[in-house]
Amino acid sequence: MAVTASRPSESEPEVRTAAGTLRGRREAGLAVFRGIPFAEPPVGALRFAAPRPVRSWDGVRPAVSYGPPPPQSGALGTDGTSQDTAGDDWLTLNVWTPEPDPAAGLPVLVWIPGGGYVIGTAGLPEYDGGRLAGGGAVVVTLNYRLGIEGFAPIEGAPANRGLLDQVTALEWVRDNIRMFGGDPGRVTVLGQSAGGGSVAALLAMPRAAGLFRRAVAQSVPGTFFSPELAADIAAACAAELGVRPTVPDLSAVPPSRLPAVGDAISAKAARWRERWGQITHRPIPFAPVVDGDVLPATPWQALADGAGRGVELLVGHTRDEHRLFSLIDGVLGQVTPEQTETALRMLAPGPDGPRRYRAGFPAASDEELYELVNADWLFRMPSLHLADAQTAGGGRAHLYELTWTAPGLGGTLGACHGLDVPLVFGNLSSGQPALLIGDPPAPEAEELSARIRTAWTAFAAHGDPGWPPYDTDQRRAQLFGTRSTVATYPEETSRLLWQHHTFPALPLLTR
Repeated sequence: MAVTASRPSESEPEVRTAAGTLRGRREAGLAVFRGIPFAEPPVGALRFAAPRPVRSWDGVRPAVSYGPPPPQSGALGTDGTSQDTAGDDWLTLNVWTPEPDPAAGLPVLVWIPGGGYVIGTAGLPEYDGGRLAGGGAVVVTLNYRLGIEGFAPIEGAPANRGLLDQVTALEWVRDNIRMFGGDPGRVTVLGQSAGGGSVAALLAMPRAAGLFRRAVAQSVPGTFFSPELAADIAAACAAELGVRPTVPDLSAVPPSRLPAVGDAISAKAARWRERWGQITHRPIPFAPVVDGDVLPATPWQALADGAGRGVELLVGHTRDEHRLFSLIDGVLGQVTPEQTETALRMLAPGPDGPRRYRAGFPAASDEELYELVNADWLFRMPSLHLADAQTAGGGRAHLYELTWTAPGLGGTLGACHGLDVPLVFGNLSSGQPALLIGDPPAPEAEELSARIRTAWTAFAAHGDPGWPPYDTDQRRAQLFGTRSTVATYPEETSRLLWQHHTFPALPLLTR
């Protein structure tokens, strides 16, 4: 591949990678490189295949625009079309660095976007790595395949292609990041929501071993699928198109059509409740599959067995994880007793889960119980149990909870799902975060963001975010609020309700 070259300048830094030379630009004192391909476009003969490392090029390749987003769902009103470019070169990453000098040896933060494994792109304004890199780290953000392209079991294709994309991006970091000023021996992988689930999966994947030294898993979802459940969902998606779930059949369907199929299945999820169970309550059609090869076990089982012993883990969640989804669903402030009872029956652990929830929270309203059981099942308890599993397996974990109530929308969303993302990146008035935090952001938001960025960067640099490691006796956690404190993990009632739950791969209920 030949790329037209021009003479570099002070404002156009150049870096030589294994595949060829890149030219970025200077922004706010940083060198920034966008849209760097780490794998060949997964289309044509490579559709549904494992990622193939990018081919080399001649000359100098401009790296000033984000790569195109992978095809993704439009269910939440975002399809990633606000990008600089269009096309099928989805597998790209972006780098912010204070100093593109091989001798700099800076810690590296590699961000995996979230979005329920159906939406997500590294080019969103809230993922701009400038402020985070300004704290003395190299920041990398990446794209990976989503939905059917990335996670549906397809005959003739490897499982968990989206996770394999992430591994290939981490291999690119290992092989190239020194030239950007990063230390390949101090790589921290981090992500939130589906990005946090991806981090948890990477901890359990033999293919990812040795590619990162530390991990930050924010709001880890507990949804990992058994092969049988995932295959049944894939068959339903293919049937919606009138084809079989095979590489030849699905390769004939344009990539742009597939996300709508996943959306259609989600919209009719209740039809499959007897077969798919809990994931039809909050429609989740795609997730990592515990296939026994790419992902040999759930993260909780793998970490308890010692898979993360050599990796330091920072994990946590927000206090009010589900309130944002209640707003999206149109039930915030309007949850009925029937909806609460359904949620308790479907999600609470054990046959007497609903009774135990009501007994554990005797003063809670129906709406509060609805929020609690949804938050506990989907994010809060999976995140806590990841810390438990890591320590049980002989590894080290640091636990946190974000308790700060965002002032946006009158404070009705509390410390909701996703609030941690702008605080980590410091982009408080870019994109959607402005709705939660307010524009301009209050001084307390800026101060909290600075504390979190300092903690995350310190953890990436030397493994200590500034508070003691988690243990199952004292259960100390950092609480990030208006005043941040270290205290016993505060969700004790929920912890006791879920203490014997194992978060297994979700099964297919009937055949």
